[in-house]
Amino acid sequence: MDLRQYIRDVPDFPQKGIVFKDITPLLAHPAAFKYVIDGLAERFRGRGVDAVVGIEARGFIFGAPLAVALGAAFVPIRKKGKLPGATVQAEYALEYGSATVEMHRDGVLPGKRALLVDDVLATGGTLAAAQALVEKLGAHVGGMAVLLEIAALGGRGKLKGTEIFSLLTY
Repeated sequence: MDLRQYIRDVPDFPQKGIVFKDITPLLAHPAAFKYVIDGLAERFRGRGVDAVVGIEARGFIFGAPLAVALGAAFVPIRKKGKLPGATVQAEYALEYGSATVEMHRDGVLPGKRALLVDDVLATGGTLAAAQALVEKLGAHVGGMAVLLEIAALGGRGKLKGTEIFSLLTY
């Protein structure tokens, strides 16, 4: 399936100079959405994934059904101040600013294997912050999965030592 036909470029969003990759057309097409989940699940099935860690917000869209497909827990990473209870935090840079994310302290237990999921790998900051949170809790990041990667932004180079799987590369 050619997933590119379901990805829309939106120039100058959220600010001038950024070309936003809009995945909502893909989400509106059930067969394309299923193809994505099946493709990600196939790559990581049988690898002992205990938890799928989805990064707010679009990482939730792919992470939750992927967790079900893999028979794993789903753990959300959210923007600062959105989770109740005790959390761990990490700050990271975006291609157009910075942000802080957090995860519950009991989200992934020590020694467990986590799969990080987001929609896009751009500069790598979000996934690096997510990896730092999981490792801070004593768990292991067994891989990273994204729908698409924007190779020119060099994010993959910041994430050495962990398998990164992308269904599309731009």
